[in-house]
Amino acid sequence: MTTAGILIMICSVGTVTSLFSWCIYKVLTTPRETDKIHAVDLHTPDMDLPD
Repeated sequence: MTTAGILIMICSVGTVTSLFSWCIYKVLTTPRETDKIHAVDLHTPDMDLPD
C-alpha cells in the first residue's frame, strides 16, 4: 500500500470513529430526551366502520 493510501485510510477510519464516539457521547449525556418522544395515533378508515 502506498503512503497516500495509508493516509486516506487513517483519515477515513479516524473520521468514522470520531463520528461514532460523538454520537454515543450525545446519546448518553443528553438529559430527558424520552419526554420528547410522542406516540403516533394511527387512525385508518376501517376504524370508523360499525361492528
